[in-house]
Amino acid sequence: MLTLPIILLLEGFSFVVLFGVVSLLKREGLSWRFAIEAVLLTVLVSGAVYLVDVQVHPVLFLVFLYLATMRVRILVDAGSLFAQRARFGLADRLYALAAALWPDEAARLIVQVNQATSLLQQQKLDEAITAFHDILAQAKQGYLGVKYEAAARYNLGVAYLRKKMYSDASIAFNTVIDTWPASEYARRAEIALEQQRHKRQSAEKTS
Repeated sequence: MLTLPIILLLEGFSFVVLFGVVSLLKREGLSWRFAIEAVLLTVLVSGAVYLVDVQVHPVLFLVFLYLATMRVRILVDAGSLFAQRARFGLADRLYALAAALWPDEAARLIVQVNQATSLLQQQKLDEAITAFHDILAQAKQGYLGVKYEAAARYNLGVAYLRKKMYSDASIAFNTVIDTWPASEYARRAEIALEQQRHKRQSAEKTS
């Protein structure tokens, strides 16, 4: 019969493997920091259970492990909810806190994508464009998942569109479609491109 420390160890190592597989499927680089944090927490809790004979429910341990290792992404999600409600000051503070909690490379880029999106929502277009270009330059290292890369490219296109830089917007939207054709961002990009085509055709007819 498996003892509680062994169960916790198996849970912790399975957690690391599962999230490693998910990261690969999302085209994010494997995060050694995430793996080391999860393994250390698992060993510490399992060791405490074994040496001190305290009782830790396996489900509560998994919740603790998830909250501890996913702290940055949880804060980013909370910040995004506030940004969608135009509470940008609170959103920016949550993003700053997330960036200060030792994120790995993938999580750090996710924070930056959301910070750049917040700039776009605040109509700080030049700052948003600069931020998105910086993020996409870093994405070449392989740590930015396809979802966030598509989001960054789509929002870059939106920023260009709002600045009436239509050629740059079209390039950004087409790149979204190439990056992740089946995504919601690709669908929105196709709609934006179609709207641009209609506007050009209407302008040509009236000229």
